[in-house]
Amino acid sequence: MGVVFTATLDTSVLWPSLQRDFLLSLAIEGAYRPTWSSAILAELEFHEEAKFVRRGVLPEEAVERAVGLVAAMRRAFADAEVEGWEPLEGTFGLPDPDDEHVVAAAVIAGAGAIVTENIKDFPAAKIPSSIQVLTAREFAKNTVALNPAHALAAVGEMSKRSGRQGPALNAQDILDILRDRYGLIEAVDMMVEAAEG
Repeated sequence: MGVVFTATLDTSVLWPSLQRDFLLSLAIEGAYRPTWSSAILAELEFHEEAKFVRRGVLPEEAVERAVGLVAAMRRAFADAEVEGWEPLEGTFGLPDPDDEHVVAAAVIAGAGAIVTENIKDFPAAKIPSSIQVLTAREFAKNTVALNPAHALAAVGEMSKRSGRQGPALNAQDILDILRDRYGLIEAVDMMVEAAEG
């Protein structure tokens, strides 16, 4: 087994539930190593709680579910949370100082990519040259391209897990949502091709 590509996942790509499940399922299949910081997880917990409340979940349950999600991520990816990034925060000169912690975590993790939907907040001139800044769409395309069959297996596992907290979804349902709701068109096309091949 060669060196596994490391990516730092920003809150913006972890917040959409099914997209998060897909990206993390790719990691479970060994496609890459995900990393994040305590600050990224704290942001995710905050936004998840707000999302549940907007959907009509009682505040106490919303807190419980958001805390539970982050705890489950920490359990599933015990080596993903990087430590010691704090001294680097504020050294990159990003347009939004609140994003500094993401780059700091990526540097400490030795990440080859930051995966974020806020591309404009991470201008290439301010990011170490060893780190690409990719949208979830680009990252999914690149990662699925390495092994579409593995990615399809990840979708199969997602289907088996579905129904626990939401509607039961088959693999086709999941592919449709990834393509239509999240725009992961190239990634889905490659997986469909692998399924038919």
